[in-house]
Amino acid sequence: MQPKIIVCGLGRTGSKIYSLLKQQGAEVVAVSERPVDRFPSKQIIVGDPRNNTTLIQAGIRHATTLVLVNDDDALNLAILTQAKVLNPQIRIINRLLNHTLGDRLDLTLPDHFTMSVAALSAPLFTFAALGNKAIGQLQLFNRTWPIQEEIIDRDHPWLGIKLNELWDNPNRMLIYYLPVKGETDLVSAVKQGSRLQLGDRLIVGTKPNVVTKRRSWQKKILKAILNLPRYQHYARPVTLVSLALLTVIFIATLIYVSVNQQISIPDALYFSVGMITGAGGKEEVAEGGSDYIKVFTAIMMIVGAGVIGICYALINDFVLGSRFRQTLDAARIPRQNHHIVCGLGGLGIKVASQLHAQGHEVVVIESDPNNRFLRSARSKRIPVIIEDASTPSTLKAVNIKRATSLIAITSHDTTNLEISLTAKALSPYIKTVVRSGDPQFAQSMQEVFEFDHVLSPVELATYSFAAAALGGRILGNGMTQDLLWVALATMITPRHPFFGQNVETAAVKGDFVPLYLERKNKTLHNWQLLETSLQPQDILYLTMPASGLNQLWRNPSSDDLMLDRLEDSFNY
Repeated sequence: MQPKIIVCGLGRTGSKIYSLLKQQGAEVVAVSERPVDRFPSKQIIVGDPRNNTTLIQAGIRHATTLVLVNDDDALNLAILTQAKVLNPQIRIINRLLNHTLGDRLDLTLPDHFTMSVAALSAPLFTFAALGNKAIGQLQLFNRTWPIQEEIIDRDHPWLGIKLNELWDNPNRMLIYYLPVKGETDLVSAVKQGSRLQLGDRLIVGTKPNVVTKRRSWQKKILKAILNLPRYQHYARPVTLVSLALLTVIFIATLIYVSVNQQISIPDALYFSVGMITGAGGKEEVAEGGSDYIKVFTAIMMIVGAGVIGICYALINDFVLGSRFRQTLDAARIPRQNHHIVCGLGGLGIKVASQLHAQGHEVVVIESDPNNRFLRSARSKRIPVIIEDASTPSTLKAVNIKRATSLIAITSHDTTNLEISLTAKALSPYIKTVVRSGDPQFAQSMQEVFEFDHVLSPVELATYSFAAAALGGRILGNGMTQDLLWVALATMITPRHPFFGQNVETAAVKGDFVPLYLERKNKTLHNWQLLETSLQPQDILYLTMPASGLNQLWRNPSSDDLMLDRLEDSFNY
């Protein structure tokens, strides 16, 4: 029987996770603070999840996994502490907005795994911006691979090709196979040389390409020069006041020289600057002059004090405030073939960072000058423009007409819609990726406005939460035809169900697909992997339906079953 799972929080995310777990046949109980009509009452415990009585009623003492998916970090932490007191051995899958705190908890508490909706969904937004229609992601060889579902139709280039021809490719991972006829598993189909037929479905992971950055100093200087018109937006007040100050000094110098021909231009300039700034010097220029010159000097002192005060204030704000930083960012705005990220929240910073790390040009538009991710983005040398992304002038300033994609991922659906429509009006063929909090609204928005992709972070992340709740450290997951499959790494021990078996035999019996095997810092894959016999200390990377994970729980009390003790990733 599969381990018992408790889900705390039946909001939009929690409800989806609960439904997915029930769909995969897991024994799951939900805890909700309020009655929920859409689920049978026997499966829902209504009460305060921070209360011991509520948790005990939900079966916390005998549960194996607790999934905390409330939007409130404080509430999740309160439930966590009570649950650990009642059942110190329970696994915790914790949704936290505070990533730093989550990392600390992962290091401090055994069997505590922090998960974030933003972190889980960000790669799929990135893939969409790059043109990949991914249904999931896979962490392999220290990279995030996009996972796609290939539906074999009459025009598909793989129609009629043998699966074993696709198997032996280091840049492609065959994840799962759903034949239109029969129930042949992928490994058997590969060994038999089966051909892809019309209607077959093949889930494939593709190695991501990283663009090599080679930017010469000449290109950087050229970009800065071409962006000169943008500088005036931020430096204009300082420039105008500075010009006013120089004009006052020039007029004063000219008058002193014209009135008294015996005064040299340097002496007149020196006195004018000292008089206006208050530093003094060469006072004889005015003291020896007429009463008109003395009155003019007094007026210039008053005017100069005002101009100097304003100038100092603007320069101080420009250098110490945000305008100087924004001016530098304006110099780095890409000219073409770049990606525009609108919204610098938890999701926005991850998408921008991932695109930047893969070598793509990125510019971010954010309306809040106090955004907490500004420092992080600028430390990566990602230009951030503090403006309203829904206005045409802002989008024109970031060269929307020559951009590759626009990714609208603010926290407000209506704002994202407005930004995307404005972008389409300015550049009809630009690729648009839009965030929507409501999955149903996302689907209708894409159909009505014909955006390239409208994605819901909650919809994308819930599969990962459900997969993690079913067991172990999940390296990737996806959903197709109501089938939730997961990618994971499992260490082979003498008590492991796969111990001593040939990988091909174990894969056929267990209905999983082996990806590769780590043995003594060596990596085995493709045909060599299928012929390998599993030995202790081997780490096998595989994919399988989530409903099939119960075979790994054959002896859940064994200390040798280390599925849930593995690190997040293993070095290639």
